[in-house]
Amino acid sequence: MKIKNFFKELKLSYHSVTFLLAIYFAFVLNLPLYKSLHEIFNRLDAVDTGFIISIPFFLIFSLTILFSLFSWPKITKVFFSILILTSSVVCYATYNYGVIFSSEMIENFVETNVGEAEAYLSARSVIWFIVSGLIPTILLIITPLKTEKLLPFLAKKTGIIVISALGILIIASAYYQDYVSVGRNNSHVKKIIIPTYYVNGIASYIHQTYFYTPLPYVQIGLDAKQTATPGEKPSLVVLMLGETARAHNYHSNGYLRPTTPFTDPLNVISYKHVYSCGTATAVSVPCMFSRLNRSNYNEQQAYHQDNLLDVLQRAGIDIFWKENDGANKGIPKNVKYQELIRSSEYPLCSIAGCMDMALLDDFDKDIEALQGNRFIVLHMMGSHGPTYFERYSKEFAHFLPDCQRADIENCTLEQLINTYDNTIRYTDYVIAQTIIRLKQLSEQYNIALIYLSDHGESLGENGIYLHGLPYSIAPDEQTRVPFIVWLSDGYKAAQHLDESCLREQAETEHFSQDNLFDSILGALNVSTHIYQPEKDMFSACRMNK
Repeated sequence: MKIKNFFKELKLSYHSVTFLLAIYFAFVLNLPLYKSLHEIFNRLDAVDTGFIISIPFFLIFSLTILFSLFSWPKITKVFFSILILTSSVVCYATYNYGVIFSSEMIENFVETNVGEAEAYLSARSVIWFIVSGLIPTILLIITPLKTEKLLPFLAKKTGIIVISALGILIIASAYYQDYVSVGRNNSHVKKIIIPTYYVNGIASYIHQTYFYTPLPYVQIGLDAKQTATPGEKPSLVVLMLGETARAHNYHSNGYLRPTTPFTDPLNVISYKHVYSCGTATAVSVPCMFSRLNRSNYNEQQAYHQDNLLDVLQRAGIDIFWKENDGANKGIPKNVKYQELIRSSEYPLCSIAGCMDMALLDDFDKDIEALQGNRFIVLHMMGSHGPTYFERYSKEFAHFLPDCQRADIENCTLEQLINTYDNTIRYTDYVIAQTIIRLKQLSEQYNIALIYLSDHGESLGENGIYLHGLPYSIAPDEQTRVPFIVWLSDGYKAAQHLDESCLREQAETEHFSQDNLFDSILGALNVSTHIYQPEKDMFSACRMNK
């Protein structure tokens, strides 16, 4: 009763609440900013102590001005309750994993399915949310606020904004050069400040998704046709689309640990220098299937024109997409499609997701159900984190001890790397099993298998975990991806491919997901004016026919 009476008797003005919220955000919810600044300052020879002390006060003054613009009767509690709760989530993800909430990451977050979302839940994350988000929100809601007449209210609000602006000017006059130096040399810092950057990301995502003027739909490759000689065995190209696999951890790319023991004996070709279009599925998948390149990729434009599958289908290629990642991004909207059901009623599946080996259930029947030249996409769960341990079964826990928890920041580095390497090893097993099954069909088809991951992953390097950093500041671990090719003898002969040329190319040449569009067109002998042979990874190794 005493606590209840205390809050009844306590009446704060809107201006006081605004200032207290600015203090709370500056000192608590911006912990990721201080963590990043601490790392930056440790690399410098000397840092002015006054400059360091000024930073939280600079934040308080800045946030007071910003929050004053939204602190009005009838909306304050609702607006700031939502802001505190969302900021708590962002604070946890950024502090523990180094996640930066750009509009692309917001899109990825919004499109995450239930199974993926549950993977991020842990006792630590729940406690963090309750302490830093839920409790402050409840306190805000139950605290009575004073009502004032309009003119005095506006006068006080103006005064607070003026005083805060003067505080900013005083700090800037004393430490302007320090702020400019740190900001210019560490451009990512502004992307960590809560709540400004992630709110801007949300606004940008909402604008692009719901308020963007729809573009007219454009059909491309209208002249697409197959050029294979009638009577030859049909071609079968299988694209295994990986998830969150980074090239650094592949033994076939020079990694010291045996992470690719199943494909190593199968005469695969592993390309060492292949880069993604984005650092999250929401960008990389639609980008790699579009005619656009990373340099000019625009989501709206990509979604309003034909993608690779549409062009292939127009040419008469029979296509089937089998989904286990739950994030097809609308690419297979016009082709045959099947998504694995996340239920314990099905072998290798649970509510959290299916093991990737489930993609091979009825694989032969999937192939037989198609006609003529065939293209199959198997979209894998791969190494999706942070619950890496759920991506492989117990018998594939080769590297031990592993990390059997979602809050991976509380595992040792050894456990984390062991767990991630187990996912790579399991993926390698799935690829190998696919190749073995395809070998049995080599009398019926000329077969090519391509494995390509959508983006990479950070495993604690420089305090960064997971993925999704803006491409301009993303580390190599998030952008360099594995690209593995297996070709049947019949396919190499039909395509006049020089294997030694391909292997040399795989060691030295640099490619990206921009090359996928033309490489698949070439692999299936599709002729169209939009085909760019210089981007076809295999064209340079085709011998004169």
